[in-house]
Amino acid sequence: MKVCCFVSAALLAAAAIPASAAEISDGKVKIGILNDQSGVYADFGGKWSVEAAKMAVEDFGGKVQGAPIEIISADHQNKPDIASNVARQWYDTEQVDAIMELTTSSVALAVQGISKEKKKIDIVTGAATTDLTGKQCSPYGFHWAYDTHSQAVGTGGSLVQQGGDSWFFVTVDYAFGYSLKEQTAKFVESHGGKVLGEVRYPLGSTDYSSFLLQAQASGAKVIGLANAGLDTSNSIKQAAEFGIVQGGQRLAALLFTLAEVHGLGLQAAQGVVLTEGYYWDRDDKSREFGQRFFKRTNRMPNMIQAATYSAVTQYLKAIDKAGTDETEAVAKQLHSMPVDDAVTTNGKVQADGNMVHDMYLYQVKAPSESTKDWDYYKYLATIPGKEAFLSEKESGCPTAAQ
Repeated sequence: MKVCCFVSAALLAAAAIPASAAEISDGKVKIGILNDQSGVYADFGGKWSVEAAKMAVEDFGGKVQGAPIEIISADHQNKPDIASNVARQWYDTEQVDAIMELTTSSVALAVQGISKEKKKIDIVTGAATTDLTGKQCSPYGFHWAYDTHSQAVGTGGSLVQQGGDSWFFVTVDYAFGYSLKEQTAKFVESHGGKVLGEVRYPLGSTDYSSFLLQAQASGAKVIGLANAGLDTSNSIKQAAEFGIVQGGQRLAALLFTLAEVHGLGLQAAQGVVLTEGYYWDRDDKSREFGQRFFKRTNRMPNMIQAATYSAVTQYLKAIDKAGTDETEAVAKQLHSMPVDDAVTTNGKVQADGNMVHDMYLYQVKAPSESTKDWDYYKYLATIPGKEAFLSEKESGCPTAAQ
């Protein structure tokens, strides 16, 4: 009798599941946002990327194919071993379907490797290395927002064109820094410039005096900061103390976003040239999204946070179109669907997983030029996606070459 009742209850429960949700594993779509929430990149992505992901789910209606959508998050502390442990736990025991954001290139590469092994989707919005869509690409891995090539072409290219033909790099000592420096140096040298030297430092350093003094002594016209987050902000602050810009050298912040400009302030950041894939005051569509984000967070999003919204939205669209959250089917849709949403226009995903879209070159305004809160950027130029990102053939991705 007990067996009979148990079977009947099970049948009733199964009948209660919408037919469309039957194609969703475990009856739920679960997305993990894994990033730095307490270290040097906490404002770069951090809890604000988590909010962007939740916003995307709400805008999608909270369900896909009749199944509820859940966002979970964790702080990887910029440590690949911690990130790898979290990723394995999420995939093996918590039924997470996809992992996104992944600030820090070393972390992103590690988690993408695990995702490939587990046949799970990962969409990187926070890390920059081109290896993600190059030699370490994955059929289930995708790269949104920007990469080291787009930053080199944008910020590096603009300064070379303005006569900055000799460079010295201050580089953070891990995969992201190496890739950013190498991509920029390659671009500088291909346009007739010279690289006079480089100094590397540990992630999260607080004293940059010896590194900046070496850069100053090199006599290079441009000091390239191959870093991001608080590292960039602190580098710029201390460069001002040494009078580097006043002495005639230029600072190239190769990855500098709205979050860092806000933290540093216009007085210190004014004049810095930077490249972003999204700016809240660029057009009506970006303003609408930025203002909605501001209402829930009291801050405007940078390109990493905006791209996280775009990535979550596109993933859910892919599930909806595929009619399932099965990885192969979803990856196929992600590779074939155009990307057009609240923050991205005319985006296209290449065979290597890179989402190609226009990038924008800006200069940070002087305090006297800013007319309202968060009015930080002066538009300089649009960098077409085909110029900003490596092509499938150039990327070196084995999957794309097949």
